[in-house]
Amino acid sequence: MFEFAWPWLFVLLPLPWFAARVLKPAMADAGAALRLPIALAGFDLAGGAAPVARWKRALALLAWALLVAAAARPQWIGEPIDLARSGRDLMLLVDASGSMDTPDMRIGGQEVTRYGAVKAIAGDFVKRRVGDRLGLIVFGSQAYLLTPLTFDRDTVGKQLAESAVGLPGRETAIGDAVGLAVKRLRERPEDQRVAILLTDGVNDAGELDPAKAIDLAMTEKVKIYTIGIGAEAMRVNDGFFGSRVVNPSAEIDEKMLAEMAQKTGGRYFRARDTAELAQIYRDIDQLEPGVDKGQQFRPIDELFHWPLAAALLLALLGAFAPLFPSPVGRSREISAPDDGSAIGRTFPLTEPSPHALSRRERG
Repeated sequence: MFEFAWPWLFVLLPLPWFAARVLKPAMADAGAALRLPIALAGFDLAGGAAPVARWKRALALLAWALLVAAAARPQWIGEPIDLARSGRDLMLLVDASGSMDTPDMRIGGQEVTRYGAVKAIAGDFVKRRVGDRLGLIVFGSQAYLLTPLTFDRDTVGKQLAESAVGLPGRETAIGDAVGLAVKRLRERPEDQRVAILLTDGVNDAGELDPAKAIDLAMTEKVKIYTIGIGAEAMRVNDGFFGSRVVNPSAEIDEKMLAEMAQKTGGRYFRARDTAELAQIYRDIDQLEPGVDKGQQFRPIDELFHWPLAAALLLALLGAFAPLFPSPVGRSREISAPDDGSAIGRTFPLTEPSPHALSRRERG
């Protein structure tokens, strides 16, 4: 829908007419006007200048109307959009240690690494969390905050997609990751502090012990959902001796992950394949449901730049108009009748100088 935000500004449209009616007589009284000789009064002295003056006057009035229209703030108001109420403050803790490069997951029939599966499935989870503030921490030998808490889900998803295994180191500092998440969530409302920890290993790096991290999360009332990822059976090639089946997830500290979830009010999940991982994120959606629709707002696109640009263009056109030849000359030559006084002579139609007027008056 099109409308003007300040339509009352259109009362300024008659301002040029008012200025002409009031200021022009005052200027005329302030100075003497040049009087032309009576002999030239019969000719259309303004014939060449009047059309240009009218054209410039119309140009100026149109530019003024466009300026007033721009000042009135024309807007296009879109359809109402539901604005979700403020939801949870949810921090994602993703293990990016070297073991996350293990190719024991499959998506669409193709073999992918654990980290590749997390990118695909957690990225879809991020898109669904409308109304939540989301943050992203990746951890390996150290924990790094890639994205602080934000409503910008696209940025969180992009940061997750661009992260890589081994970026924070090859080891696993689970305690440091939880401590960093608690530090970032402690200033948020108590009933909105949620963390989702995904790992495939055991804490073997960092400065903060997982037990102390659990106590810290309990003190700050941060609910933690933990996910252990990794297949339980994987066939590896031993070269000359053929292949054998191994458990690539033997190092997952499920006891610690379950304890962390239980003590903080969360829940522990085990993801052995991508189907289970996707279901886990759907379960978390149910346990921590998204917010309901709240207030509505209508997006507004400001359009004032269009009439403003048009007014500027007209002003430039009027300013540069004198540089181009006029279709009607500013002066004319008139031929005197063959009456014997000026045979065959022509007289340029110009204003006589004050000295010539003085000599003529004295003659």
